[in-house]
Amino acid sequence: MSDTSMRDARSARAAPQTLPAAVLFDMDGTLVDSEKLWTIAMDDFAAANGAEISDAARARMVGSNMARSMSLLLTDLGMSTEPTDIAAAAQRVIASMSELLASDLSWRPGAESVLRTVTSNGIPTALVTSTIRSLTDIALRTIGPDLFDVTVCGDEVDGRNKPDPEPYLRACGELGVDPAHCVAIEDSPTGVASAVAAGCTVLGVACEVPLDPGAGCVLRDSLEGLDLAELTALFERS
Repeated sequence: MSDTSMRDARSARAAPQTLPAAVLFDMDGTLVDSEKLWTIAMDDFAAANGAEISDAARARMVGSNMARSMSLLLTDLGMSTEPTDIAAAAQRVIASMSELLASDLSWRPGAESVLRTVTSNGIPTALVTSTIRSLTDIALRTIGPDLFDVTVCGDEVDGRNKPDPEPYLRACGELGVDPAHCVAIEDSPTGVASAVAAGCTVLGVACEVPLDPGAGCVLRDSLEGLDLAELTALFERS
């Protein structure tokens, strides 16, 4: 190896890693195993109305906001989708979810470790979720509200919910960072589309529904074993 090549190799080894300006986390199905709780709440509503949700309809709800999910639910059950009926269904499901989130919420594999690794290294974090604020605050009792610099909920984006980029753009705006300098972690096609459209580097970890390898994200089977070096490498490659 020539002297020049050796100097270049030493420089490459010594070059500092470029950390993401922030890491942005989805909540349901990404950090916590709450999609199963949503299924319980939806199934209970359907059963109370003498019906059953189809698997296809439930899959379309994953990653969606409350209004759209309730519309999908009522349509699938053959019930009225008038605004008053959607609101009434939402209140029933919210009441069920409030109890389930308070008592049965658990972490997704590897999620707590990744979140604490990011925060302990001084990287700003945001929680970007389609879940409404009242339910998010219940979930945060388990997750830890102090682990996020910013939280953006589904009822705080003026109707521009995922897959619109607005939730991620708003989180980045509140953090004062460029989305192109951030990593977003998502579990649903809806969430991935939102983060990609915002310009983030996206890591996809499927939970209830599969993710498309061509959706503009890097796929991983789970968050187990994900460390800062891998997150940084993902960001640098992008």
